[in-house]
Amino acid sequence: MRSHTSKIVIGIVGGLAATVLLAATPPQDIARLGADLTPLGGEKAANKDGSIPAWDGGLTQAPAGYVAGKHYVDPFAGEKPAMTINAGNMAQYAGKLTPGHQAMLKAYPTFKMNVYPSHRTAASPQRIYDATKKTAAAATLAEGGNGVDNALGGVPFPLPKTGVEVIWNHMLRFRGEIASRQVAQAAPTRGGQYTLVQFEEETMFLYHLPTMAADTLRNRILLFKQAVIAPARLAGGILLVHETMNQVKQPRDAWLYNPGQRRVRRAPQVAYDNPGTASDNMRTSDQLDMFNGAPDKYDWKLVGKQEIYVPYNSYRLQDPKAKYKDILSPLHINPDYLRYELHRVWVVDATLKANERHIYKRRTFYVDEDSWQILLVDNYDNRDQLWRVSEGHAMNFYDVPTVWTAAEVHTDLQAGRYLVMGLYNESTPHNFRLQRTEADFTPDALRREGVR
Repeated sequence: MRSHTSKIVIGIVGGLAATVLLAATPPQDIARLGADLTPLGGEKAANKDGSIPAWDGGLTQAPAGYVAGKHYVDPFAGEKPAMTINAGNMAQYAGKLTPGHQAMLKAYPTFKMNVYPSHRTAASPQRIYDATKKTAAAATLAEGGNGVDNALGGVPFPLPKTGVEVIWNHMLRFRGEIASRQVAQAAPTRGGQYTLVQFEEETMFLYHLPTMAADTLRNRILLFKQAVIAPARLAGGILLVHETMNQVKQPRDAWLYNPGQRRVRRAPQVAYDNPGTASDNMRTSDQLDMFNGAPDKYDWKLVGKQEIYVPYNSYRLQDPKAKYKDILSPLHINPDYLRYELHRVWVVDATLKANERHIYKRRTFYVDEDSWQILLVDNYDNRDQLWRVSEGHAMNFYDVPTVWTAAEVHTDLQAGRYLVMGLYNESTPHNFRLQRTEADFTPDALRREGVR
């Protein structure tokens, strides 16, 4: 990582420990939001050679042909790759490639990165921009960096000074108010065989509800429900999570409905490095949404900013013309369906504390400056060997608008396998107009839903 991080273009160092308490963003920095910075804290200006354009408000209007409730029309469908990076030419692009992507290119001769022109499409509603100014003026890290105090609705640290602030920006970024989705997950064998696991998910983002007041948030971020609908041997199981802000102070509440027993039980193991639901041990619980949960096991260092090739504007992954069998290839996801662009990202190194346990000793996060979506993660094992490479294939859901992922992919370099989660090109697209109340996310509601 020394040669890699020496290319960091902004020399912000994060030597501050996570236990330091930081003051709210000062007024002179708040004034920069919407001026030389985007409303969420990214640099408005283009990079020096113009290969990363200036941010002009993002994508807030649907392209021609989009029908509400249907899959998203790709606004860049007619573009061709500007270049293709493979094992043969990767050396000339090494300065803009993560160690994870370099390792994938070396390990798999069939993997390539089609790089397209960059488009800064990230956008949020005006009320989120307004909430960010208000939140940033008051928000402070809780003790140990384990939560954020005085925050509601907006990005708490648009001008981050520490690594854990960047991670909190990701976990508290806007993803709509209430959303549902039907998605597929698969973990192909080395030979390419797989069983699709299909989920129905609903999320109420309490932190971003316009009707939510600070005194009613009660340390909660969101409510999440995930039902397995296929295959038959797993169908009927339902997970319910009440996500708390400071999980050291108040651990997340989780329950499981077991269809065989027809009972709802507490599920305290849904956290940290416990295996993700039906993931064939290919991801941890805290890798859902690229990272979630308590940050207390790691020391977080803000390395700085860098220009790298990242998955972005990944509309082709949700195109209903594509079939799962076309996307799910042996060893790695089919690269013909992937789109990479050059963007500026925040780089954060997470190192496991000496007295803590986790299967990942170190993790390097690459976080989009425009949306705070984690786009890439390099995960290292306890031997300091690169183990898994995680990609969040981001796109702008322009009818909201918000940036989220068309799919997440976790590639295990040591096993020669990968897990893809969140595919929905053969199912229904996300529904951001779902009507739900908090009463729909209770253990009693879970019990009633399971019995039906």
